[in-house]
Amino acid sequence: MKLTDDVLKTLDQALADDDATRAQRYPGPPVGRQPVHTAYVPADLFSPQTPVVWGTAALTAMDEHGPLPETEADVERLVRAKLVAEPIEDLRIDFEDGYGLRSDAEEDRDVLTAADSLAQLLSTGGAPPFSGLRMKSFEGTSLRHRGVRTLDAFIGALLDNGGTVPPGFRVTLPKVTSVAQVEAMAVLCDALETAYSIERLRVELQVETPQAILGSDGTALIAPMIQATQGRCIGLHYGTYDYSASVGVAAQFQSMEHSAADYAKSVIQVAAAGTGVAVSDGSTNILPVGDRNAVQAGWRLHSRLVTRSLERAFYQGWDLHPVQLPTRFAATYAFYRRGLAPAGERLRAYLGKSAGGFLDEPATAAALAGYLLRGLDAGAVAEDEVWSSAGVRREELETLLRRGATA
Repeated sequence: MKLTDDVLKTLDQALADDDATRAQRYPGPPVGRQPVHTAYVPADLFSPQTPVVWGTAALTAMDEHGPLPETEADVERLVRAKLVAEPIEDLRIDFEDGYGLRSDAEEDRDVLTAADSLAQLLSTGGAPPFSGLRMKSFEGTSLRHRGVRTLDAFIGALLDNGGTVPPGFRVTLPKVTSVAQVEAMAVLCDALETAYSIERLRVELQVETPQAILGSDGTALIAPMIQATQGRCIGLHYGTYDYSASVGVAAQFQSMEHSAADYAKSVIQVAAAGTGVAVSDGSTNILPVGDRNAVQAGWRLHSRLVTRSLERAFYQGWDLHPVQLPTRFAATYAFYRRGLAPAGERLRAYLGKSAGGFLDEPATAAALAGYLLRGLDAGAVAEDEVWSSAGVRREELETLLRRGATA
């Protein structure tokens, strides 16, 4: 060897800033449980009974129109238990499209009622593990002022009611079109955190405009938007219908599986990779309602779309109606249960350095660990099933996932 330590020192000095920037921007995959869905509920329809009402409606639909299409008995039992215990994983109180434009007096009233309802759920232990609100967008002064007023009043009322801002709380900013809007959102969060002496607010950005994907100068904007939140961004949510309409897709062809949607979601996925920011697919507005044939057709469509999203690494989506819950959970559980044995076998072979049909690398081992962790978090598989299949415990899976992120 002819090179001296001076060469290494020169390289380290040259790359020190780059190393620090990369570590800050790409800390690894999201940490902790990601909800499998977000249930959007218009603010004026939200009450302390909402989770139970949604769960009951879903169970009633299963009784009246079941069984769920192409669903095994063990999965259907899991779904029924889920709908009793935790029908909504992530509740979004909607003050945007699902709520519409109202007078200031009406929205002010609904803000206070919604905050009181969430406080009641939190106090009784009946709140979903994740919750939050979708405010109006920052497009134009009128909407922006109304959105800020709603968020400010909601947080204030939540605290005044003896509640707290729960750990799983997040604020969804819709129809983002520029990095400047996201920077403004960070300024607003700073102001609210100071005014109410609360911990950092977590923010989700809804990607539902083509301007968010590609700026007017031809640059990709999702990655700068993530950075503009100053570490607050925990989610990027694709908006199916606003985005599709904005790029000219006719109404009858607007779908989560349209090629325009796939392109936008691929850009979102690449921008979020390694940042710790979770990604979510959108929704379908074709609801499983009506007679048995209509419900069954709606369930088949929803199940197929949920499975398609999962296969493409979008582990979360939106649900707009309680009767979508059965197929949300059934498709999710089936996805992880079908893959448990092969994923466990591959991970066991990798850890045991034994011969097999795959020559897996650390990154793939991390992906296998992440898959099994998601199955556990979703309630699709139990820890003893993972142990029987892969021979590892949760702690070992988490270590593998972190190790793969830094490999």
